[in-house]
Amino acid sequence: MSWPHRPRRLRSTAAIRRMVRETRIDSAQLVLPVFVREGISSPREIPGMPGVVQHTRDSLRIIARSAVDAGIGGIMLFAVPEHRDAMGSSACDPNGILSVAVRDVRDVVGDDIVVMADLCLDEFTDHGHCGVLDARGNVDNTTTIEIYARMGVVLAEAGAHAVGTSGMMDGQVGAVRQALDDAGYDNTIILAYSAKYASVLYGPFRNAVESALDGDRRTYQQDPANGREAEREVALDLDEGADIVMVKPALFYLDVLADTAAASDVPVAAYIVSGEFAMIEAGAAAGVFDRRDAILEALTSVSRAGADVICTYWAIEAAHWLRETR
Repeated sequence: MSWPHRPRRLRSTAAIRRMVRETRIDSAQLVLPVFVREGISSPREIPGMPGVVQHTRDSLRIIARSAVDAGIGGIMLFAVPEHRDAMGSSACDPNGILSVAVRDVRDVVGDDIVVMADLCLDEFTDHGHCGVLDARGNVDNTTTIEIYARMGVVLAEAGAHAVGTSGMMDGQVGAVRQALDDAGYDNTIILAYSAKYASVLYGPFRNAVESALDGDRRTYQQDPANGREAEREVALDLDEGADIVMVKPALFYLDVLADTAAASDVPVAAYIVSGEFAMIEAGAAAGVFDRRDAILEALTSVSRAGADVICTYWAIEAAHWLRETR
């Protein structure tokens, strides 16, 4: 029999497969999320996140240098303060742990990688919500985005190249953009968490930031059943001036990621979240699959779906593997 079409011809050797590969991951796409905790003298392991720690200011500087040496694109900072209150007051403190961490990292890396700071209140409030609460216990959108605007300016003053608006408040991107522009920080990037779902996959992250969450975040994060809603959220953030739009989680929402990439005229990011990280680590530890192969396949799937930027706890490790492969 004769088959004029033989797709296997293009798979017959490793060299051919490399030559025709459609999706290629570059270390510059990768962003490393990092946690820094106030008041500790040595790094602390995080339950459910093997190999990931809460950093001291000193160990933060070391990991920032390692990020530069690995050639990754950026580092995203999350802070764990010693003291919290209902308003998340330390979020807007120029001498608070997040602002201090931004300055520490900029001192080490300069402009060699993109320094991003999480712009949200959940790490700073004693109730664990991403915004302040009204008298009925609901998140007050208007008051919250006013605080976000102040926080954005504080983080820009500290030296953040980009702020990650992760709270999923209506109008947050526009409020932060206006505040940054008014304060003269018109070059500060807004990475908008545009399609952030109320997922079960954030559990280990909450261990990392020692979240005191009372209740859930379903009134402001998206329903996992909804796809079209994400299109609306992305469109609103783009209209408000987002420079990059994010889908989170990544692996469970590849369809949303692909739709976002098709519609967006700005770069698209995706975050392989703590629960997705933990599942792959657990599977590898149980011998279900090869760890390195699984991680690289996961990263490839996210890039193939349309992500230009991938936030991943494997960023430095994966960058070294990619260098070896080249």
